[in-house]
Amino acid sequence: MYTVVGTLKSRGARVMWMLEEMGIAYTHIPCGARSEEAKKYNPLGKIPALVDGDEVLTDSVAIMTYLGDKHGALTAPAGTPARARQDAMTLWLIDEFDAVLWTYAKHAFVFPQENRVPEIKDSLKAEFLRSAALLSERIEGPFLMGDQITHADILAVHCLNWSIGAKFPRVDDKLNLWARSLRERPAFQAIQARD
Repeated sequence: MYTVVGTLKSRGARVMWMLEEMGIAYTHIPCGARSEEAKKYNPLGKIPALVDGDEVLTDSVAIMTYLGDKHGALTAPAGTPARARQDAMTLWLIDEFDAVLWTYAKHAFVFPQENRVPEIKDSLKAEFLRSAALLSERIEGPFLMGDQITHADILAVHCLNWSIGAKFPRVDDKLNLWARSLRERPAFQAIQARD
């Protein structure tokens, strides 16, 4: 059985959502970043971590890729053009959504006050909205990569949820309704019930 280390209000939610989608049982150790509990699994104190037997894996996207490959679910097969397209989408989401939100968080509350640059926050919001509009244009079906959910969908919706919590401007109706449809999935509802 897997163990997920981290909080639901962190990137750990991505990993738990993926496990729920795959119907795989796991235990959850709720702890915040840089806590003593988190440092037991990652010396840097970063979350999430996934414990799989004697192995401890870190970074939410690396964990989701590992789980997808290991179980042959929520991912295109490695070495295929479909996988290359999925990886391109995943990396784009990390660059254009996750990195923007993380930079915003650092300048809002993570960095010590003297290292924050508040003036950058408006440009980050604008950059996020530009990327959200591009993502909205790409959505043609129920999921980003076609007829089946992949970890790219989980990553995108998690970032959209994060943007709501960070009080970013609302994304367009098409993207908002798409994300809402994924939030209505039983697997997403299951992780919310843990909170």
